[in-house]
Amino acid sequence: MRLTEYIPVYRKNLTLAIPVIFSQIGQVTVNLADNIMVGHLGTTELAAASFAINIFHVGMLFGLGITLGITPLVGQSLNSQNPSNIGSWFRNGVLVNFIASLLLCAAMSSVVLFMNRMGQSDEVVEKAIPFYLLHVASLIPLMLFFSFKQFFEGIGNTRIAMVITVIINLVNIVLNYVLIYGKYGFPELGLNGSGYASLIARLIMPVIFVMVMLKRPAFRVYLTEAIHSGFEKLKIKRIISIGLPIGLQMVIEILAFSLGAIMLGWISKESLAGHQVAISMAAMTYMISFGLASGTTIRVSHAFGEHNQKEVKHAIYASLHIVIAFMSLMGILFVLLRNQVPLLFTSDPAVIKVAAGLLVVGAFFQVFDGIQVVLLGALRGLADVRIPMFMAFFSYIVVSLPISYLLAFTFNFGYSGVWIGFVFGLSTAAVLFGLRLRNQLLKFK
Repeated sequence: MRLTEYIPVYRKNLTLAIPVIFSQIGQVTVNLADNIMVGHLGTTELAAASFAINIFHVGMLFGLGITLGITPLVGQSLNSQNPSNIGSWFRNGVLVNFIASLLLCAAMSSVVLFMNRMGQSDEVVEKAIPFYLLHVASLIPLMLFFSFKQFFEGIGNTRIAMVITVIINLVNIVLNYVLIYGKYGFPELGLNGSGYASLIARLIMPVIFVMVMLKRPAFRVYLTEAIHSGFEKLKIKRIISIGLPIGLQMVIEILAFSLGAIMLGWISKESLAGHQVAISMAAMTYMISFGLASGTTIRVSHAFGEHNQKEVKHAIYASLHIVIAFMSLMGILFVLLRNQVPLLFTSDPAVIKVAAGLLVVGAFFQVFDGIQVVLLGALRGLADVRIPMFMAFFSYIVVSLPISYLLAFTFNFGYSGVWIGFVFGLSTAAVLFGLRLRNQLLKFK
């Protein structure tokens, strides 16, 4: 198939992916706004936010990964035109995700007992703990929202989640400004103000989704069927069998980055703060690629449910073309603007120097990061998640972390060495996921 013949396929992929991408951009924009506002409080506050968020993201992404198990299962059953069956997947998915959120909150809260033993300065830990606990509390409504979001993506609707996310992100930014700095008569809460803003915003998100489903008959039918359907042991087991490996795979990847952040804290709080600046920019490009990967999951799951091998392949290749071009461009911009971007976050020269150096390294792993997440999206559309989980463990834990440590502390590369380890991990993951997908496509005839 010639490149020009892919244009209609690009359009189909992007039609689904663009709303998800806008949702992701909106979320990362909030994170950027958080970091910019917190960064102006001081280097200690920025380092504390980085420390807390990197730990929180481990549990959060595990939870969100579990919710992703709904999408391919709903997508593959959509061809049956059976609202009762689809509604049953929704009901059982919400149950699994709600119980998972409660268990995660309990486990994550216990982490505060060990935060003072992770090699960070006392002033950073003191500010990080209450901020971290506010985010942990917000995980329950966040996972409920994602239960709705992933269900809607399974039925091919990515726009509603985008609209809700954009609205709530604007609310979050306003609340950040008001609560961090104490505007309009509210108390000045500093770093904790950002935590309260996130909690309030995330409480609103699932409520809006329920209101949308009640208002629109096309969606209310699924909610009605979900309410009247029972809990099915086989479906619960299937959701867990898909969602749990996805959650573990996401934890493994973020764990490598979070442990890398802890290593940077061993070097200095300026290194940790600089990492937070650079990783905020890398997160922006990753989330856009993740949105494209979500669109790929939907397209592949629908085509797979229709037993259309040709459409499965075209959807995957089209997304790879797009992500390679996009991430290459972003890598170039990282290098060209490496000295200007950090000024948005801080005026500390030491932090700016670290961030600029890390952005250069980040430019190299952009393409690999984009490729691996799109390939994972395709594998999820095929409901192939267990083997990729082990591949992720090898790439990020066996390859990435040891290289990060050796380069940073044995070969004295410092903060750059930690990020160079990320390059090795992401490139290894891209190769392994590609080989796995090739093997799965050969079986699908």
